[in-house]
Amino acid sequence: MEAPTIGSVLLAVLRLKLCVYGLIRFCIPLFPEGTSFFSPLVIIFACIGIIYTCLTAIRQIDLKKIIAYSSVGHINVVLLGIITETSESLQGAIFQRLSHGLVSGSLFFLCRCVIYTL
Repeated sequence: MEAPTIGSVLLAVLRLKLCVYGLIRFCIPLFPEGTSFFSPLVIIFACIGIIYTCLTAIRQIDLKKIIAYSSVGHINVVLLGIITETSESLQGAIFQRLSHGLVSGSLFFLCRCVIYTL
């Protein structure tokens, strides 16, 4: 909440996307047996993460926190798409990752504009 806007944008746009890229590029090709073995556990944690972040975002009153929690929830949806390992889910995860980078960065900048105009 107290972080500068550019820090929030960098976290939402670069760091989260880099983690998703690492999963797609390294974890699945290098460890296919491990990925398929741990996929039920990752699916359970991703579903818990989606539900938890949605319920937490609903309770917030600060706009920056709402955007941050919903951003983490969207990345959990991307994680679900990656871990199911079908071509459609991987394409959807990549598309969601790219669109999330544009939308979340824009929302953080708009949040800053709204805060300074009030």
